[in-house]
Amino acid sequence: MINQIINIFEEHIEVAKTTKEHLNGVILEACEIINSAIVRGSKIILCGNGGSAADAQHIAAEFTGRFVKERKALAAISLTTDTSALTAIGNDYGFDKIFERQVEAIALPGDILIGISTSGNSQNVVNAIKKANDIGCITIGLSGNEGGELSRICVSNIVIPSSKTARIQEMHILVGHIFCDYVDQNF
Repeated sequence: MINQIINIFEEHIEVAKTTKEHLNGVILEACEIINSAIVRGSKIILCGNGGSAADAQHIAAEFTGRFVKERKALAAISLTTDTSALTAIGNDYGFDKIFERQVEAIALPGDILIGISTSGNSQNVVNAIKKANDIGCITIGLSGNEGGELSRICVSNIVIPSSKTARIQEMHILVGHIFCDYVDQNF
C-alpha cells in the first residue's frame, strides 16, 4: 500500500510539473480575463458536475468570501447549488439544460462563465458555454484529456495534460486558486 501512496504523489507531482511548464501562458490569460471582468463590475459564473461541481462551488466561495487577504466581496456564483432550479429544469427540460437555462436567466454580456469538465465534453456544461457565448459572455473552460468540445467553443480552455480524472481535478482546483490569488493581488 505504501507504494500505491507514493505512486499517487509522484503522479500528482508529474502532472503539476507538466501543467506548469505547458500552460503558464493560458492560465495567465484566463487570470487577466477574470480580473478585467471583475474590474468592469461583471460577475463570475461557474458550473460543472460531480467533483467539478464541488470545484465550481469552492472557487465561487473564494471570490464571494475571501481567498487570502481581506478585500471586498466579488460577484461569483456556482450554478450547481440551487437544488430547486436543478431539479425543476432537469425535470422539465432535461439534465443537459440545467446550466444553460440558468445562464440564460442570469448572465449578462461581459460576464465570465467558467465551465469545468474533466473530459471537456459534459453536455450540460457545453450547452451552458454555447448559451453564454450567444449572450456575449467570455467563456473559460477547465478540462483535461485532449480538451474535448470545450477547446472548440471557449475563448480560453485550460487543458490539464492527463487522462486520469483525479489528477485533472487536483489541477483544476489549483488553477482555481491561481485565479483567486491573481484577483487578490489586484484588489
